[in-house]
Amino acid sequence: MEQNKQDICTETHYRKITVKTSDGSTIQGKINVAANQRVSDIFTKSEASFIVMVDVAYRDGVGKILFVNKRHILWVEPEDSEDPQQDIC
Repeated sequence: MEQNKQDICTETHYRKITVKTSDGSTIQGKINVAANQRVSDIFTKSEASFIVMVDVAYRDGVGKILFVNKRHILWVEPEDSEDPQQDIC
């Protein structure tokens, strides 16, 4: 069965955040949030144990993808600006 392009396309909204972890690391990157979702919803309403960060600047690398365990996050600071939405097909 063939799916319509519209059925498989998703809209993404990236928000830039800075995360401080329990080992003292500071991680900067982006997370994907739904159009009607706040950054805080990912930490308070989602039962997922990990967050996925993209375009991460961490240690010696830039542009990495990291899976961060929410139990090890001390604080999160979202940037004021929001990246423009993108359609992923």
